[in-house]
Amino acid sequence: MFGVSVSGENFTDRVEETRRITANFESGINTILISPRRMGKTSLVKKVKEIMDSKDRLAQDGGNSPTGGVSMNIKVVYMDIYDCRDESDFYDRFATHILKSLSTKVEQVVDAAKDFLGRLAPKISISPDMATEYAFSLGLKPQKNDAEYILNLPERIGQRRGIHIVVCIDEFQQIGEMPSSLLLQRRIRSVWQHQQHVSYCFLGSKKHMMENLFSNKRMPFYQFGDMLYLGKISTSDWVSYIQSRFVLSGKSISAEMASLLCQKVDNQSSYVQQLAWNVLLETEKETKMQDIDNGMSALIAQNSALFMQQIEGMTSYQLNFIKALCAGVQTGFSSKKVLETYDLGSKSNITRIRKSLIEKELVDVDGKIHVLADPVFKAWFTAAYMSI
Repeated sequence: MFGVSVSGENFTDRVEETRRITANFESGINTILISPRRMGKTSLVKKVKEIMDSKDRLAQDGGNSPTGGVSMNIKVVYMDIYDCRDESDFYDRFATHILKSLSTKVEQVVDAAKDFLGRLAPKISISPDMATEYAFSLGLKPQKNDAEYILNLPERIGQRRGIHIVVCIDEFQQIGEMPSSLLLQRRIRSVWQHQQHVSYCFLGSKKHMMENLFSNKRMPFYQFGDMLYLGKISTSDWVSYIQSRFVLSGKSISAEMASLLCQKVDNQSSYVQQLAWNVLLETEKETKMQDIDNGMSALIAQNSALFMQQIEGMTSYQLNFIKALCAGVQTGFSSKKVLETYDLGSKSNITRIRKSLIEKELVDVDGKIHVLADPVFKAWFTAAYMSI
C-alpha cells in the first residue's frame, strides 16, 4: 500500500516508536512528531489510535489493558490541517473533528454541537460520504473573542464526560504559515497549557518550521512536549516484510533483491511500498535484477509530472545547486572550486539558494551536510539533466 496511511498487515515495524507514543498518550504528555513526508508518521499515529481505541473497549467491558492494569478512558481525535489557510479555517476544522470523533451517531454529533457550541449558533450541515459514512460541517465563522471558547471545547467535553482526550493535529506547521501566526500561536498556547483533560500530538513534515515552532525559545510553543524524530525503518525489517508480501502473491524475492529495492529509495517508507508493488507486478515467479530496474523506471515515470512542477520556475543557480548535490557535493558550496564548477554565482548567492530549496522541501540539512530529500527525485533529475 502506498499514497495513503496504512494499518493492519500493511503496517510494519515502528515497535519502539509505537510504545513511546502510546505511553505519552496514556500519561497525558504532549508529543511532537517530526519526519519528512512519505516516512509513515500519519500511519504511526493512527496505529497508536487503534491501540488506544482497543484499550478503551476493554475498559468499557471491564477488562484489563494488554500492558497491565485497568485501561484508562482515553479518546484519540485525529485531524489534518494541511489545507487550512487562516485562523477561522483552523477553528472550524478543530471543532468539527472534535465533535465528530467523539460521537458515534449523527444525532449525537448534532446534539453535542448544540450543547457545547450553542452560543456560536453553528450552521450544521450533514451529507452522505462513502469514505467516512457521512460528512459533517459546522460552518463556523468565529470572532476573535470566540477563540478561547472553541479552543477549550475538548476540555469542556473531557470534564463533562470524565474522559481524557488526545488531539492529534497533522501538518501542524501550517499554523506557522497563517496570517498573524505569532499572535495565533500565543492565543492557542495560553489556552491549551492550562487544560487538565486534554493532551496534544502535533505531526509535521517540514523539519525547519517544526523546529522553529517548538525549539525556538522566542516562540510560544517552545518545549511544549516530547519531541520525536521519526527515522527510517531498517532494511532488515523491510526485507522480511517485503518477502512475506511476495509469498502471499505466490511469488518470491530474495533477501538480496529486497535489500537492493530498499536501497534504491533510501528506505523511505512510501517509496519502498510503491517500488515493491511495481517490482511485484514485474516479477513472474522469482524477482530478477531486470524486475528491480523496470520497477524503478516505472516509479520515476509515475512521479515525473510532480517533479517537473517542483522545478518549474527555478533559477539556473537553483538547478545548478541540485546538480552539485546529485554529483555528490554535500558541503563547501561557497568554495571557489564548487562555485566555478557548478556556476553557482557569488558566495552570497548560496544562502538564498539554500533557503529557497529547503523551503521547497527539496533539500535536507544536517549540520553542514546537504542532501536531496527525495531519492526518486534525485534519480529522475540525474537521468534528465546530468547527462545534458
